[in-house]
Amino acid sequence: MTGPGILSALTFLPLVGVFMLLFVRNDDEAGKNAARHIALWTTVATFVLACLAWSRFDNSAPGFQMVEQMGWAGGGLVYKMGVDGISFPFVVLTAFLMPFCILASWKSIDTRVSEYMIAFLVLETLMIGVFCALDLVLFYLFFEGGLIPMFLIIGIWGGKRRIYASFKFFLYTLVGSLLMLIAIMWMANYAHTTDITTLLQTKFPVDAQKWLWLAFFASFAVKMPMWPVHTWLPDAHVEAPTAGSVILAGILLKMGGYGFLRFSLPMFPEASHHFAPLVFALSVIAIVYTSLVALVQEDIKKLIAYSSVAHMGFVTMGMFAMNQQGVQGAVFQMVSHGLVSGALFLCVGVIYDRMHTREIAAYGGLVHRMPLYAVAFMLFTMANVGLPGTSGFVGEFLTLLGTFAANSKVAFFATSGVILSAAYALYLYRRVIFGKLEKPELASIQDLSMREVAILAPLFFLVIYYGVHPAPIMDASAASVAQLVKSLGSEPGPIKAAALATH
Repeated sequence: MTGPGILSALTFLPLVGVFMLLFVRNDDEAGKNAARHIALWTTVATFVLACLAWSRFDNSAPGFQMVEQMGWAGGGLVYKMGVDGISFPFVVLTAFLMPFCILASWKSIDTRVSEYMIAFLVLETLMIGVFCALDLVLFYLFFEGGLIPMFLIIGIWGGKRRIYASFKFFLYTLVGSLLMLIAIMWMANYAHTTDITTLLQTKFPVDAQKWLWLAFFASFAVKMPMWPVHTWLPDAHVEAPTAGSVILAGILLKMGGYGFLRFSLPMFPEASHHFAPLVFALSVIAIVYTSLVALVQEDIKKLIAYSSVAHMGFVTMGMFAMNQQGVQGAVFQMVSHGLVSGALFLCVGVIYDRMHTREIAAYGGLVHRMPLYAVAFMLFTMANVGLPGTSGFVGEFLTLLGTFAANSKVAFFATSGVILSAAYALYLYRRVIFGKLEKPELASIQDLSMREVAILAPLFFLVIYYGVHPAPIMDASAASVAQLVKSLGSEPGPIKAAALATH
């Protein structure tokens, strides 16, 4: 039994900022600025602590590191935290994105500022907790707890249809997770523990694996989201404030993918092999269908939201290829997508703050007035397409490579998504940035401010850096992914043999 360590400090440090914000008044500008600064420096401190933890992380070790364990809830449950090469990149990504969310909200959020910052800091604690938890009950509490602050962020500070979008987001994700809760209770009763490290070594009955896999799938598929349970995402993105969209696309969607890698694949390997054709089919449909839907969107945010569903299709496809290239490509793609999609939503927020509209038709010719913005938006658009030299290329290429080794037909159809992504992304860029500056309301629009440059510059650098040098992320996840793939490569049992015979 070990007491709290650096992971607990990293997880709960944002709550220190929450405590300070409770004493900040919202009725004058000084109080609002104080709330903004407290939230900013709390998130910066959390990121610095995440970097310190990263310096202690051993890339060559496949198991969990920095493990903390102690009793809680009267000894009936166990508080256990730890990270490995699959979870830790998402911890660092979460801590990295949060300061940019606070900066992006600096001027756009002017009502109930301290409450807004409290919601974001609580959300940061819950998101980091999801990736650090090594107990099923603790994981579920963090996983479901994140719904509450995001529900409030969309419902209070969102757009005109914010109530509809927030309830749709909440109900979709909650219903799926209730099935996972039932599965968790069955697993705890069967194994007499909720310790994830012990459950990873537990051989669940083959017949039970199918039902457990489906229960977890119901939660993670909605969270990613996968087709056809993706319809909550465009509404949530459109109505959420800019920072809410950044966190929604950058982190919350990744919880579903992380769940597949932490639970579905290693704990239910036979069922995962059995249902792999289903996941392949849903992934290809998501890639092609949502790309086509994105082509006809007139709202910039909704177009990017549909593109996120398509990119998550590559992630699920790579994970269920169940080989080193596919799984490691899926991890890299999730990290890259967190940077790229977050940056794209920040870019949308820049022009929305000036024009208060997200309609594509309201823009055109911005390159003449906003050259810096045009360059930044171009790079992030190219990364979203998967242009070589950007981080978006590495993840998509590896997932396609791994899928081709597992099923060449699936890889063939999925590759069409790369072409479609170029179509909708370049079409968007041309209509917003190029052309003549004909609309009189755009004649006085201003280029990026110093605050906006400070927000986009680090993301600009990392998208290029990881595109030409992906080793930091690849090396961190390699050992853990190799261990996962090895556990999936055992002799086929009854379900796996039947699935292979059918195929």
